[in-house]
Amino acid sequence: MTAIYLESSVVLAWLLGEPGSDWVRHVIDTARLVQTSRLTLVEVERGLVRAVHAGRVSEADARRARSLLTGAAQQWAVLALSEPVCARAGQGFPVEPVRAMDALHLASALQAVGAEADLRMLSHDDRVNRNAEALGIETVRPPGQPA
Repeated sequence: MTAIYLESSVVLAWLLGEPGSDWVRHVIDTARLVQTSRLTLVEVERGLVRAVHAGRVSEADARRARSLLTGAAQQWAVLALSEPVCARAGQGFPVEPVRAMDALHLASALQAVGAEADLRMLSHDDRVNRNAEALGIETVRPPGQPA
């Protein structure tokens, strides 16, 4: 497999055991390099807090998910929300409107693809995927999901 950029939606889906989580884990496990943004770690933590608050998962399940994330993230290249990333996120994208957090992911992926030409975006968010493709970043989508 190639290098991948993990967007928050797939990480949270994997940790919560949502449909397709086994496929996500397989892609992560077989990637040559896994990159993500510091933003992913924050968004996933917030997603776990919201899931507990909404009664979707127990606090014990959330603790297990946090532990799994901590272990996995130690193997990942976690990109900082640098000034160039933030500046790019403030600009337009091919498929608007784009939310601020998604813009930060796209800008982070653009930075990462500069160093890893074979980088692929892994996201469950259709707008993120469509923007990535329009920006020249190939996407990896689960079997059965339209390209």
